[in-house]
Amino acid sequence: MIKTSDKFILIAVIISFIVSAYLWFSGKQIEGIFTAVWVPSIFCFAIYFKLLGMIQYLKGNRNLLKGINK
Repeated sequence: MIKTSDKFILIAVIISFIVSAYLWFSGKQIEGIFTAVWVPSIFCFAIYFKLLGMIQYLKGNRNLLKGINK
C-alpha cells in the first residue's frame, strides 16, 4: 500500500527530474546535472526514513523482534 508520504516523495523526484531535463535541454547543462543529483538524494532520504519507521515499528512489537533473532 502506498502511503501519502510515499506519494509526496515520488512527486518530488518527478519534479526534480523534469526540472533537470528542462535545464539540460535548454542549454544549462551544469544546472541540469546539479538538479539531477537531487533524484537519488531524495530516494536515499526516503529509504532512510522508511528504515527508521520500520525499526520503530519493530521496537514497538517486541514479539516480532524475537522471531527475527532466532
